[in-house]
Amino acid sequence: MILKSIGARLTFWYAAILSVTLLVLGGTAYGLLAYSLSHDLDASLQGVAKMSAEQAGAANGAFLPPDVDELFRHFFGFSPLNRSFEMFDTRGRRNLPQPGSRAGKLPLSPQAFKNALRGLSTFETLERSGPYPFRVLTMPVIKAGRVVNLVQVGISLENVIETRRRFLLIMAGVLPLGLLLATAGGWVLARRALKPVDQMTRAARRISGEDLTERLQETGTDDELDRLAKTLNEMLGRLDDFLGQIRQFSADAAHELQTPLTILKGEIEVALRSPRTPVEYQQVLNSSLEEIERISSLVAGLLLLARADRGVLRLDLRPLDLPELLQEVGEQLRLVAENREVSLNYGVLEPSVIQGDREHFQRLLLNLIDNAIKYTPAGGSVTLSLRCLGQEAQVAITDTGLGLTEEEQAQIFHRFYRAEAARSQSGGGAGLGLSIAQSIAAAHGGKIEVESLPGRGSTFTVSLPGDCQTTPNPAS
Repeated sequence: MILKSIGARLTFWYAAILSVTLLVLGGTAYGLLAYSLSHDLDASLQGVAKMSAEQAGAANGAFLPPDVDELFRHFFGFSPLNRSFEMFDTRGRRNLPQPGSRAGKLPLSPQAFKNALRGLSTFETLERSGPYPFRVLTMPVIKAGRVVNLVQVGISLENVIETRRRFLLIMAGVLPLGLLLATAGGWVLARRALKPVDQMTRAARRISGEDLTERLQETGTDDELDRLAKTLNEMLGRLDDFLGQIRQFSADAAHELQTPLTILKGEIEVALRSPRTPVEYQQVLNSSLEEIERISSLVAGLLLLARADRGVLRLDLRPLDLPELLQEVGEQLRLVAENREVSLNYGVLEPSVIQGDREHFQRLLLNLIDNAIKYTPAGGSVTLSLRCLGQEAQVAITDTGLGLTEEEQAQIFHRFYRAEAARSQSGGGAGLGLSIAQSIAAAHGGKIEVESLPGRGSTFTVSLPGDCQTTPNPAS
């Protein structure tokens, strides 16, 4: 059966691991118990045999312990019912029957006899006709360095076997019950631990692309699930912002396209209502061409941004002499600056060469310089400069224009965003110029930064990786 629930899988694996653990612990405990019982039994038999051998050696020959019960009681703690106590001479002949034997005569094995003659003790487990085997110890009685007698002490393994059997019965009853209770407890704990996941699942199902304002409930415990909820909430926040930007982008794009299309449609409709002179038709066509150029420029800008977002903006990288290109673009816009009564100046132009696409980089400079001229009042100035810092070239466009607030500086590179001063001016662009410039700079491995104060002007700095030289190239 496939366990689809995480709680069920956790409980299953918990029960499986617990079962293996209990079996290993139970087997280990059983092994230690069996070893301990056997070790204690052998030690007690050895104690009885050793004391009997010492007393037999002191008695100079065959020895009859006065109280075998007392010996067994001393070492075993009780007097076993099935026990054996025998003494043999060095020929293996049994001495007089010992009153301590309650289990009948036990045989003297050839190996135990041979070991005893060599002065060695021998432990053996002998099977008898009864239901339980006997544990037997044969020990030599040594006097004056030679073996004079043999002591054989034995006891039934009934208590040992029964003790181990009772232990197994207890384990067989207790372990399954403990495993059942532990598994039930594990299931309850798993369900309780995963309850926040169910709540997050239900909350996530209620969240849709139309409404991303709802958030997952956070417990505040800062555990794994709480951190997951926080991460998902942060992701939902980013998605909400992203979708908001997409909606705003779509609305702004539609609005920017609607205006020229409306103008274009209106002019054509007016021209078609009645016959016109060739001059009037030419005026309508020129106006329509201007609107078409505006639409074409907007679509081209959107296409460039889309390619930049996908990382597929094609660049024809070649060595570009930045001072030369900066002066070229400046001269192209000098007439625009003069028409607005804005002074276009050059600062320090340090020689530098970058690997760039001339067409795209020229568009970047045109957008930045045109913006600086456009939003600088009459009588102001725009200064173009170029400095080299290590392996970085920095192009700075400084104006004495209207300036930007901190809030405007944070959003100035967003698409279709226009500052308050830009919106108040007629003939403003669509708000794509700075976004396009930033995308072109990023495609060249650079960035654009802005420093501005309201009413005191702005400085846009384009930082690009380049090969900076040391000899300055004075502006012409």
